[in-house]
Amino acid sequence: MKKTLLALGLSIACLAPAADKDGWISLFDGKSLAGWKANEAPDTFKVENGELIVKGPRAHLFYVGDVQGAKFKNFELKLDISTRPKANSGVYFHTEFGPGWPAKGYEVQVNNTHGDPKKTAGLYNVKDNLEAPAKDGEWFTMTIKVVGKHVTTSVNGKVIVDYTEEEQPQRKSNPGRLIGSGTFAIQGHDPGSVIHYKNIFVKPLP
Repeated sequence: MKKTLLALGLSIACLAPAADKDGWISLFDGKSLAGWKANEAPDTFKVENGELIVKGPRAHLFYVGDVQGAKFKNFELKLDISTRPKANSGVYFHTEFGPGWPAKGYEVQVNNTHGDPKKTAGLYNVKDNLEAPAKDGEWFTMTIKVVGKHVTTSVNGKVIVDYTEEEQPQRKSNPGRLIGSGTFAIQGHDPGSVIHYKNIFVKPLP
């Protein structure tokens, strides 16, 4: 019985990827969508050559894996991203699985040349960024850090948004758009948008 319990414990321990020496944990294995689940149009997401390719009808790919039980509060998330011309996407945090556009959490915009004036690394409709910080076809690293009510985003080490959430009466009608806790989601915006992601890592923080 002890051997059985030990084997079970080891099996469970191996489910979640281990952190590296700096505390980063991989959320994407570069080979499959293991640990991720699309809420609709699953063909919008595929994996090729170590990259997550987002192309197709509107859909959102939620992290549902074993790291932190897919529930994060304070964290640093970093992703390598390459947008194609006129592409629109986004990365949600503190969200939860559900149909359609995520109703909970913040969206960090991914858009360098799409017609929407709100560009990469802005907090969508909360603190927008109106100047593209990267070019289509070139890989850039976007980082999202949340500690308490404080959110910072950066692209290639340059801070784009530095925002502290305060109680805002105009947003009380939509409490889902407030900092809390939850998982991550990657957005497939429309059939004309093509975005590549890779090297998706999270560092849980106290």
